[in-house]
This record gives sequence, C-alpha cells and structure tokens, in this order.
Amino acid sequence: MAEQNSPGADAFTLAVAAEIPRLRRFARVLLRPIGGADAADDLVQETLLRAIVARSQFAPGTNLRAWLFTILRHARAAGARRDARSPVVARTELPEAVISGGQEEREAMRELANRFNALPPVQREALWLVVVEGMDYAEAAALMRVPPGTLRSRLSRARESLRRAIGMPREE
Repeated sequence: MAEQNSPGADAFTLAVAAEIPRLRRFARVLLRPIGGADAADDLVQETLLRAIVARSQFAPGTNLRAWLFTILRHARAAGARRDARSPVVARTELPEAVISGGQEEREAMRELANRFNALPPVQREALWLVVVEGMDYAEAAALMRVPPGTLRSRLSRARESLRRAIGMPREE
C-alpha cells in the first residue's frame, strides 16, 4: 500500500485516469456492432485492472496510451475467444449518439455512422486510431501489430469506402 502513496504512483494513476475517455471510445469502436456501452465499460474496467497488475512492466517515458490500448486490444481478443466458447452470447446494439442540428444533419450523421460501423473491423480500427485518436501511422501500426504499409492500405480502403458510401468524389 505504501507504493500507492508515492509520488510516482500518483503520477501514473493520474496519467491512466486521463486516458479513460479515450479507452472508452476505442472500446466502443472495437465492440461495434455487437457490443453496447456496458460491454465497452466492462472492457475498459478489465483493461484498467490488467494495467494495474502489470504496472511494473510499463517503462516510464514510453507511450502510456499505446500501452493501454494494447492491453485493451488483448483483453478484447481474450473476451472474444471466451465468448466464442460460450453457448450464449448477448448481442446488443449501441445507442445512437445524440446529434444536434436539423433532421438532414442527423440523418447524414446516422448514415455515416452506419457506414463506419459496416466497415471491416480492421479498417474501422485503423481509421479510428489515426483519425479520431490522432495517432501517427507508425504508432497505430505498432499498436495493431501490422506493418505501416498494411495500416496505410487499410486506411485508404476505409476512406474510399466511406467516400463512395456518402457520394463524395474520389480524391486525386
């Protein structure tokens, strides 16, 4: 217990706590279309527990977010394997995000969200990490454990698919 009261423990705890909103968003992306908000929160809780247990394995000065996202991805993969062995798997839809604006804007955002959710999981994950989380290509590729060229290819296919889905011309 003395370790939790040390200045290093407080800094680590605060840094991990600051990443929780990003972990929640990423968990929701990984669990689409079958997981709900509760499942995403459970995944984040599992990630935080694993991070606390493995705290000694974190190298100070390295990228905490990437470390936590890796733990989250591993926890999700373990959960998927566990669910595959389970005779009953509850499948629920995520609630729609609240969007302000007129009816047309809500419909356009709903359509874009549906098209995003329809992307193959690897493309959806790549797009989320780079576009929403702001990771650079090398960082996202390392997190996904793929070569940078594979990540770029997935991003390109995801972007092109979304462009076609919403009727935007292709960028030349």
